[in-house]
Amino acid sequence: MEKNEIVFGIRAVIEAIQAGKEIDKVLIKKDLKGELSGELFRLIKTFDIPSQRVPLERLNRITMKNHQGVIAFMSAVGYQKLEQIIPMLYEEGKNPFIVVLDGITDVRNFGAIARTCECAGVDAIVISEKGSVSVNSDAIKTSAGALLTIPVCREKNLTDAVKFLKNSGIHTIAANEKGNMIYTRATYTNPIAIVMGAEDTGVAPERLRICDEIVKIPLSGVIESLNVSVAAGILMYEAVKNREQI
Repeated sequence: MEKNEIVFGIRAVIEAIQAGKEIDKVLIKKDLKGELSGELFRLIKTFDIPSQRVPLERLNRITMKNHQGVIAFMSAVGYQKLEQIIPMLYEEGKNPFIVVLDGITDVRNFGAIARTCECAGVDAIVISEKGSVSVNSDAIKTSAGALLTIPVCREKNLTDAVKFLKNSGIHTIAANEKGNMIYTRATYTNPIAIVMGAEDTGVAPERLRICDEIVKIPLSGVIESLNVSVAAGILMYEAVKNREQI
């Protein structure tokens, strides 16, 4: 999908939603009102579609065509549901290997992580519906096509998603520079989920509190942190090494 693949106009976006099209997000003019827009708002709420109120100028920067105050960005792939993916993995006799991305917004990092996920045999990537990257054409290109093959689950509440993983028998390992354990000592042989946070904010405190282990990667230089895609790759391949010894 090209990154300019959008649907604009109130009726057109309504029809896209009703047709079951996968929509990444909808931008809506701040003061948009009216009966037809009310129908659109109801559909957005019903189908839990991410939306954002924005100034008219932002919409006009995307297209000067008659957008009527509404522009929808179409998803490049269909998102999967975590509550369906995990039982399916167990039914297939797999030892689930999940990567959770918390607050990562850089598309290039997302693509690089997805590429490593695919090479390392990760079963699914979990992202947040809000404040997170999405699967667009740039991410797919950076991932070398990996995002076309690996399931991506976009969750409304990432804390609930981590709790669901834990309740499903999956050992959760969060990466944090203040972690109390070197990453090589973590438990990777069981069903696992590696939780990675953005370089500036890290894994959110409410997620750190519920993860089973918090690990750190030793740093010997003066730079305080690794690029998140590099850190994710280190943890993933530590998991690969350990799981191959089972």
